[in-house]
Amino acid sequence: MRKYRLLSFAAAGLAAVLSFSAHAEKKDNFSVCWTLYAGWMPWGHVSTSGIIDKWAKKYGINIDVVQLNDYVESINQYSVGQFDGCTMTNMDALTIPAAGGVDSTALIVGDYSNGNDGLLIKGEGKALADIKGMQVNLVELSVSHYFLARALETAGLSERDVTVVNTSDADIIAAYSTPSVQAAATWNPMLAEIKAQPGSTEVFDSSKIPGEILDMMVVNTQTLKDNPDFGKALVGAWFEILELMQSGTPEATEALTDMAKASGTDLAGFQAQLATTKLFYTPQETLDFVTSPALPETMTKVANFSFEHGILGEGARSADAIGMTFAGGVTTGDSANIKLRFDPSYIQMAVDGKL
Repeated sequence: MRKYRLLSFAAAGLAAVLSFSAHAEKKDNFSVCWTLYAGWMPWGHVSTSGIIDKWAKKYGINIDVVQLNDYVESINQYSVGQFDGCTMTNMDALTIPAAGGVDSTALIVGDYSNGNDGLLIKGEGKALADIKGMQVNLVELSVSHYFLARALETAGLSERDVTVVNTSDADIIAAYSTPSVQAAATWNPMLAEIKAQPGSTEVFDSSKIPGEILDMMVVNTQTLKDNPDFGKALVGAWFEILELMQSGTPEATEALTDMAKASGTDLAGFQAQLATTKLFYTPQETLDFVTSPALPETMTKVANFSFEHGILGEGARSADAIGMTFAGGVTTGDSANIKLRFDPSYIQMAVDGKL
């Protein structure tokens, strides 16, 4: 599962982060971690199929792609230097490693949620405006919380018009089945299970805020700077598996079936999740997205939400506390404290056939 956030670093952990960041250097062995989510399942097949080994060998390096069971822990381990890269959402990249002082680069923006997140109200024929005055169950301070805030905004409402009830993803299905729960915001596969319960209306989904909930491969900026071949190998392997997935060949079916099994569903179930996940299947499609002026605008919204909810770091005095860089030299936030970078240069190499 994705979309939790880590509330804080332990002091020793943060010290380890800063030490790791300051001493990154040229090396031959790398590791990245990922957790279960439709848009990240290709990383599992990249590992088991040998695709990552092929690309790593091309550059004379080794890359281990490691699956972890706990999303929070995966980002925590990345942040203290146990991994060179990690899959995470755009909001979590900002509020966990970047806010913790770890200079990080969004090497690959792989997809955005295009219906994988939904807001449901009990009762037939309900509208988003009906949520006013209700309690809404969700994982507090997660991307689902951001998603709710954006949904309310589109209806001329705010969080003051509802009461958020913190509910873990493990509990939200059972909670929703109880009479006391009025509404819930969650993501697949929990969303699909809740929608299957009779007597509810999905009043908003993430396809209405396209391009805002992003799923990425984030790497340590200094490690990438010192080892550009690491970035080239990851990007090359990523687009090879995506090309395979859309090839329509028996090998594609086999790969997709393996991903479905690994994610705990069947091929049809996995394809249903992919249908609400806007994967950027080609380098050009990815490049178009990461160089769009909409991306800095989205991250400004994310920074504003994060600051308002106290998750932009203890010392943050404004939503501009953390600097972010984007294509074309665009910078938002504090230019003296750049900690999150959307670097399209490696995607450009893939577009140009120079990997």
